Amino acid sequence: MKTAHDLVTAAKVHVQEIPVADAEQAIREADVLVDVREADEFAAGHLAGAVHISRGMLEFKFSANPALQSRDLNLLLYCKTSGRATLAAAALQNMGYLNVKSIAGGFDGWVAAGKPVAKPETPSFE
Repeated sequence: MKTAHDLVTAAKVHVQEIPVADAEQAIREADVLVDVREADEFAAGHLAGAVHISRGMLEFKFSANPALQSRDLNLLLYCKTSGRATLAAAALQNMGYLNVKSIAGGFDGWVAAGKPVAKPETPSFE
């Protein structure tokens, strides 16, 4: 029986991972930066400019959104440490997307490198 780790390891063979050191350039070059973490993780902090599409809804959201239909979009994905993003990137490749990459080390690697984190503004009722 395969484990989640086995699936991620197998997917990493087919998915290009961008080192955190090169991630800012890759973000500038991406058509869409996708955070595949859960909504509460995204709300706690995310990379500026990222759109939230949780891993569980990824194929459905990409299939249903006309802006995401072009198979030559330059897509950059990330999650907490890179496992979910790797699986998501492999799924998108299986759907026919040609330019899919993930950020090695994910959000945790980004934070550990001292990179900036965006957080939603909470309205003040004072």
